[in-house]
Amino acid sequence: MSVEVLNLNLPIPRPLSLAKAALFLDLDGTLAPIAARPQDVLADPRRTRLLEHLKTGLDGRLAVVSGRTLADIDRILEGRITCVAAVHGLVRRDSDGSRHDAEPHPALAKAIAALRRFAVRDPGLIVEEKGASVALHFRMAQSQAAAARVLARRLAVETGLTLQDGDMVEELRTPGAAKGDSICAFMASPTFRGAQPVFAGDDATDEHGFAEVERLGGFGVLVGRPRGTAARFGLRGVEDLLAWLEAAR
Repeated sequence: MSVEVLNLNLPIPRPLSLAKAALFLDLDGTLAPIAARPQDVLADPRRTRLLEHLKTGLDGRLAVVSGRTLADIDRILEGRITCVAAVHGLVRRDSDGSRHDAEPHPALAKAIAALRRFAVRDPGLIVEEKGASVALHFRMAQSQAAAARVLARRLAVETGLTLQDGDMVEELRTPGAAKGDSICAFMASPTFRGAQPVFAGDDATDEHGFAEVERLGGFGVLVGRPRGTAARFGLRGVEDLLAWLEAAR
């Protein structure tokens, strides 16, 4: 599905009504502040309590849609959320606990080896293997950003892997489902069917999800700096997003 990115002057969303909503939430930069290293994002009692409240109020119509692995999402959210789309949608766990995992692309091993060779040039470079994808983080080695992007683009061409640009990260992923596809799959299930989808996210990787909820009659909420986006509403950051969710009734 193509994603139409619009330049919008984004208003603040009204308090969310839980009775008819289906809520989809990104993790890093949305539910949790972005950390220098992926492993530095930890469980948080306030966030856990909030998610438990939302899951009850939404009657289970709550899913986390993230680029992280399923195990990492469960670690950070203390296993409270059953419905999860991980690795940008390549892994999905449904409300009954069943999993759908994309088969890793055969060229991933080549990409991982190339990124690991590159990472030895700076201790701040982090290679994160995710099963169906591999990510190169350079938030702690920003002098290597240009070279990292060049390498990732070359590997995408050579291997046929999908290049996923992120905030100080380049990811090479198995071609397949994206965040919007996972939202569509959740919305077709009995738990979510008939509700109005709402998706909150912060990154360019979330645009596919914003476009999908709009197509399905819902709306997106961009968290963070204003930019061109398919989201209809905006909030300034993680704290504003948590406060907005805490006001939901």
